[in-house]
Amino acid sequence: MKIKPLGDRVLVQPEADSELKKGGIIIPDTAKEKPQQGKVMALGTGKLDDDGKKIPFNVKKGDTVLMPKYGGTEIKIDDKEYQIVREDDILGIVG
Repeated sequence: MKIKPLGDRVLVQPEADSELKKGGIIIPDTAKEKPQQGKVMALGTGKLDDDGKKIPFNVKKGDTVLMPKYGGTEIKIDDKEYQIVREDDILGIVG
């Protein structure tokens, strides 16, 4: 199944957090914080301005981005976690 976001939405695959920490402590899934960083997998069709012209995206496929902790919509495709967020909600590009 393939997903194509619509409008100014972006499909992001959150980066997996390591289960083992420096001290050798294993963190259970219920105690882990949501990832705030992920990779852009697909872009929507674009946002339109008042004159009907498309506004170009600031991010591109393959960018690593910072996302808000509790934003977007979580989805699961082929046992992989993804988030669909608005481009305006993306906090920045890493690197």
